[in-house]
Amino acid sequence: MNWLILILAGLMEVGFTFCLGKTKSATGLELALWWTGFFITLSLSMYLMSKAAESLPIGTVYPVWTGIGAFGAVVVGILFFNEPLTFWRIVFLVTLILSVVGLKTLG
Repeated sequence: MNWLILILAGLMEVGFTFCLGKTKSATGLELALWWTGFFITLSLSMYLMSKAAESLPIGTVYPVWTGIGAFGAVVVGILFFNEPLTFWRIVFLVTLILSVVGLKTLG
């Protein structure tokens, strides 16, 4: 169950990076809504990460959380913000995924 909580915390990190990206082009009420979404998902991410850290080693929790967030942020950037998909981005994303899987296997 704690791994599920940690994965959800990482997905909330992806959510707050998406909201942050949307604030760049928003104005007025839309901007306020994206900032609200940012703070809600940021708070949920931190809370869930702290819950996972109650029973999992912090040396595993933090890298897995940031790995999910980093991977998700790159995917969100490619899908929603027209960031480039290059060979080297794919290589480093695969490396990141393998590192997170390795930490889960060992932790």
